[in-house]
Amino acid sequence: MSQSSTSRSPLLEFSSVHAHYGPVEALKAVTVQVYEGEIVSLIGANGAGKTTLLSSIFGTPRASSGSILHRGEDISRTPTNMISRRGISLVPEGRQIYQEMTVEENMMMGTTPVGMQHFETDRTTMFELFPRLKERRNQVAGTMSGGEQQMLAIARAMMARPQLILFDEPSLGLAPLVVKRVFEVLREIATMGKTIFLVEQNANHALKLSQRAYVMVNGRIHLSGDSAALLDNEEVRKAYLGLH
Repeated sequence: MSQSSTSRSPLLEFSSVHAHYGPVEALKAVTVQVYEGEIVSLIGANGAGKTTLLSSIFGTPRASSGSILHRGEDISRTPTNMISRRGISLVPEGRQIYQEMTVEENMMMGTTPVGMQHFETDRTTMFELFPRLKERRNQVAGTMSGGEQQMLAIARAMMARPQLILFDEPSLGLAPLVVKRVFEVLREIATMGKTIFLVEQNANHALKLSQRAYVMVNGRIHLSGDSAALLDNEEVRKAYLGLH
């Protein structure tokens, strides 16, 4: 469900955000809106600033100017540990699961913002979404394949019962068949009523999944619009889809 109306506030909004790593300006007046119920993608080349934008929500780095709004409230100075308690989960680049813990222990760690009262119910839901994780519930996570670890990272994020899930390069380093499954899972998660903000180098998959998209170049938003229109945009096709 695309939300282009200005009649209500975005669930998440970056408003003219600048951010720095030391003297280097990584984000330059970035403005992005994500409305409830949408899948919004952010595409761009490696090093464009996509991960930095997601990380700025959690204060690493902090926005040096501009504002990051969640449900209309500026969270650009909110302590990192309080962000997840607002119903925001991150599936980080590189998965970053707890390698020495079992699958089930990783899922337990995902409940930290909300407590364990819904653990049984939510674990059942995740095992239905990811049957392989059910098979491997007692396996040490670090011994699983990259695709299985990505599924676990998604399940762990879902255990926090978020309304908004941030995905940072979920297809990175995965085989094409696994990538296809990851994007199927994202579509299924959206049908559960979750809002998704997807940062992804695989522009083709991202634009086909999302309703709206932004293109980032050198820390700035270069293009934005409906994903279908961007798929047909000649500049996008040449730069990110390998089509001429």
